[in-house]
Amino acid sequence: MKRLRNSSTTAGLFVIFSACQYLVASAQSPDSQLRGFLENNGVVSLDPGGGHTQTQIDLGQALFFDRELSGNRDTSCATCHHPQLATGDGLALPVGTFPDNPGALGFDRIKGADREFVPRNAPEVFNRGSSLWKSMFWDSRVAEDEDGNFKSPAGDQLLPGLDSVVYIQAMLPVTSRDEMRGRAGDLTFEGDINEIAEFADENLHGIWAALMDRLMVIEEYRTMFAAAYPGKSLDQMNFADAAFAIGAFEIEAFTMLDSPFDRYLAGENSALSPRQKRGAILFYGQAKCASCHSGPLMTDQKHWGLATPQLGPGKPPYGPLDAGRVLINNDSKDAFAFRTPPLRNVAKTGPYMHNGAFKDLASVIRHHASPIMSLSTYRPSRQLEQTELWSTVLSDWQTKLLLAATLDGSQLPRRLNNRDIGDIEAFLESLTAPDLESRLAETIPDRVPSGLPVEGH
Repeated sequence: MKRLRNSSTTAGLFVIFSACQYLVASAQSPDSQLRGFLENNGVVSLDPGGGHTQTQIDLGQALFFDRELSGNRDTSCATCHHPQLATGDGLALPVGTFPDNPGALGFDRIKGADREFVPRNAPEVFNRGSSLWKSMFWDSRVAEDEDGNFKSPAGDQLLPGLDSVVYIQAMLPVTSRDEMRGRAGDLTFEGDINEIAEFADENLHGIWAALMDRLMVIEEYRTMFAAAYPGKSLDQMNFADAAFAIGAFEIEAFTMLDSPFDRYLAGENSALSPRQKRGAILFYGQAKCASCHSGPLMTDQKHWGLATPQLGPGKPPYGPLDAGRVLINNDSKDAFAFRTPPLRNVAKTGPYMHNGAFKDLASVIRHHASPIMSLSTYRPSRQLEQTELWSTVLSDWQTKLLLAATLDGSQLPRRLNNRDIGDIEAFLESLTAPDLESRLAETIPDRVPSGLPVEGH
């Protein structure tokens, strides 16, 4: 009996201690709670990066908006990452090269009758200058390892001189047949032969050299390259110099670190509303959002399976399935896993997920809170504004079981009610930079050296 009484007393003291902890936590002000979470999660103001010359930025701006970089001269980098569409394209899945109406953006862009949608959602390109960035794309097919070595689909063909994943990623869309290069036999929208598409897929050096040949016959580009790289002669330059300039423009034009949340990180308690603070406390606490959307970048740059509905053409060799990261590393634990996206300006960058399966933030939060329920009740007509994609959604039970098996239960939050979801959404809205639309509009040039039309101008 004595031992039983001692055990009972110990249990009682534990209950009292736990209750005291709860009361202390409850007595904390929202700012004390939130700043404690931010400190524990290593969330500090983000390093903007930069350090590029104005001539490099100007060259990158011209290249980013110039359709000369696509085989058919009908698609630019800006087509899928346009300032008017928050550096995305506003679509679940992009319409790549050879559209029926070159120059159109977003929902106005009509896919060619014999073409496929680009298999994955076009990511935004905000705040990519930080040295913390170690991977690019939904599957991290461009990545820097712990030893500082870079991996990419280019393998040993990658041109030297690029020291960041941001610059390396700019090398690749021009080599993709669906995104920018086109198919063998394509004609440009002007009726000329698309010589870029004639190269074999594995001949990356040939593709990049042919694009430089296009650029270097334009006198204005010759002048801009010479100004951007005064230590090199024109005949020493290659497409890595173009990619570096594109990355320089993206970093300098699309880095914005003055959102309400950024001001809060800088010490301004009044920058967030009470509801946004409640949402942030949930985000970094019981909702477990920060278990993946962590650190200054708001991404762990790791890959997770979230049982996201499958739609679109998928990726070889498993189309219409898109198996995600496993296609890059052949690790079965990464089947249907995709990289955690960053969240700056996220309220403006929908649709969401690797294939744009959800049109609004509330739907995304609900999916994270209850993936199996969300997957089982998914209705394309409610989430996909591109009606052509409705019939591509895989709704059979075998696919759903396959996706459900990839879930990591430890990553799932506690149950969220409607107020919780609204509070988290309010916090995510605090990540939007002020005057975003007008600031982005200022990045669009009046013209480009090729003389081709500038989309959205």
